[in-house]
Amino acid sequence: MTKTVQANFSAEAIQELNQRFAGQSPQEILAYALERFFPRVVLACSFGAEDVVLWDMMHRLNPQASLFYLDTDFLFPETYAVRDRLIDRYQVAPEQVIRVAPALSPAEQAKQFGDLLWVRQPNQCCQIRKVDPLTKILKNYAAWITGIRRDQSATRANAGLVEWDAKFGLVKFNPLAAWSAEEVWGYIRTHDVPYNALHDQDYPSIGCTHCTAPVQPGADPRSGRWQRSEKVECGLHQ
Repeated sequence: MTKTVQANFSAEAIQELNQRFAGQSPQEILAYALERFFPRVVLACSFGAEDVVLWDMMHRLNPQASLFYLDTDFLFPETYAVRDRLIDRYQVAPEQVIRVAPALSPAEQAKQFGDLLWVRQPNQCCQIRKVDPLTKILKNYAAWITGIRRDQSATRANAGLVEWDAKFGLVKFNPLAAWSAEEVWGYIRTHDVPYNALHDQDYPSIGCTHCTAPVQPGADPRSGRWQRSEKVECGLHQ
């Protein structure tokens, strides 16, 4: 299946899709993704503002759509709370909200690699608790959907609306790539979408408790991530 998908999504095909969707709404991109790939398409959800917007859009287009989240065992209570609110709000079946866990528990990780791995080797910690689980879950799909926006960081500035994800071997849709934070929050307010309460406490980007801090208004939205290192991405989108 992967070879077939890749053959159908050459560099030329990806370029044509990006030209086709330039200036179009995220819903039009999602409609294409769901029509083309359902049920082998899934939203990667961290329960941040962008992801809850995408989930609302997807559910309106196809109530049977699915999401997965990477439960690193170090998520904030507020993150689990918004997960539960989304399940209640949209009345989705349990199998539509897929929990993806690392192979190692926190205790097992500490025993094998030592305490505070996220401080000493943050890339290795992210590899164990995020990248490896992501690699495993994406093998079940032909396409995935993310909440990447180009103005989130320099590393995301050139994100396409549609990409071939060579790292994981499937099509990647970034329907909100051209949106601003104001557009995201405008959608949340208009449609009364449940969102993470930490966003109201100066947390524009939310990951694990150990590696996420609030940022000053107007600062780089991702400057609160991995403050003790030069790390800027967890490895999911590199």
